[in-house]
Amino acid sequence: MPPKILVISGPTASGKTALAVELAKRHNGEVVSADSMQIYRHMDIGTAKPTPEEMGGVPHHMIDVAGPEEDFSAARYVDMAATCVEDVLSRGKLPILAGGTGLYIDSLLSGRTFAAFDEASPLRAELEERYVREGGEALLRELARVDPDAAARLHPNDAKRIVRALEVWLTTGRTITRHNEETKALPPRYDALTLTLDYERREDMWARIDRRVDEMMERGLVEEVRALLDSGVPERCTAMQAIGYKELVPVISGDAAAADAAAQIKLRSRQYAKRQRTWFRHNPEAKWLLWGPVPNFADVLQRSTAYLEEFGI
Repeated sequence: MPPKILVISGPTASGKTALAVELAKRHNGEVVSADSMQIYRHMDIGTAKPTPEEMGGVPHHMIDVAGPEEDFSAARYVDMAATCVEDVLSRGKLPILAGGTGLYIDSLLSGRTFAAFDEASPLRAELEERYVREGGEALLRELARVDPDAAARLHPNDAKRIVRALEVWLTTGRTITRHNEETKALPPRYDALTLTLDYERREDMWARIDRRVDEMMERGLVEEVRALLDSGVPERCTAMQAIGYKELVPVISGDAAAADAAAQIKLRSRQYAKRQRTWFRHNPEAKWLLWGPVPNFADVLQRSTAYLEEFGI
């Protein structure tokens, strides 16, 4: 049997960190973050990275593991996070995977593998140059000749995935569709109990998101973005496209007002939360824990503990 682990998922601002920390204290656990932005150093406020006080003495892994100028892939996350989980298990503790990046969570739990690639390879650079020169439609037609299923899924503007699909084919002689089918057929790496936090009413979630953005602005989010840009982090790199960062770049340059940018951050955070909810609903095994207008943490904690006992933890 695969080892048992706990997963705490849910949309942004749903209270995942607080629940993960409390359950870790009660069940001899350690937290492994599944947040695609908390991996970056120096990006603390806008990613809602837990403070030492919020961690409550519980070890947290997969936070601050990359520089903000780096591109960080799901494949790299799975490699690093799996090492963390195995280390926690080897010490007789409970790994608690907590975060809102569904792709990271699903890929880690399933044992999914990713076709090897080198971001600095001449082939990657050549395909990217061809995409700029020939356009997405031309490269999609080329992809369709060897992998029609992948080509049908992709939009001509999706440069990253078009280039990746062609790269996999040209490097391995196998299509990315075949590779994905083979990895999906693998047995799951872990036996996971998934607790998904959310709100009964979306209006309550929106209100919580708005309050969190206001708190981020008060804590100095504008200054955090300015410091990243001043340190040489490119404004077009992956990390700076995160919600809460991209919107503030025009504020730093004097082309937008902070209040207008905050309103955009709230709107895009709500849109992101909606996409997260849709993703997590695809897991029929998840145990949903819903907050009311006034979150009852004691009730959610009691129900979570019952689920853990039923699961055998």
